[in-house]
Amino acid sequence: MVIIISIILLTILLATIVMMLASLLSKKMIIDREKSSPYECGFDPKGSARLPFSLRFFLIAVIFLIFDVEITLLLPLASIIHITNIYSWLITGSIFLFILLFGLYYEWYQGALDWSD
Repeated sequence: MVIIISIILLTILLATIVMMLASLLSKKMIIDREKSSPYECGFDPKGSARLPFSLRFFLIAVIFLIFDVEITLLLPLASIIHITNIYSWLITGSIFLFILLFGLYYEWYQGALDWSD
């Protein structure tokens, strides 16, 4: 028991030392305006180096990820059709598809899928 406690304390101590060294060594000592500005072939930048990010694109990407994960949850239904009751399989699949279609309809109704704006 003493060995386990000493190993845990040694691990915590070693992790603390590594984190403290990393935070001390990673800090920039000299803050230089030229080094923190974007580089454009030696000239001063004409505009902002950061382009505005389209929030609509981000929303479409999140919606795609959500529906992609739901499709991966739907795929195992095809593989268990032979080992389960057909009625319970059909009810479970129908409820899941209804939830997916309701979510798609809700996103369409809210206007999240319109690219014309």
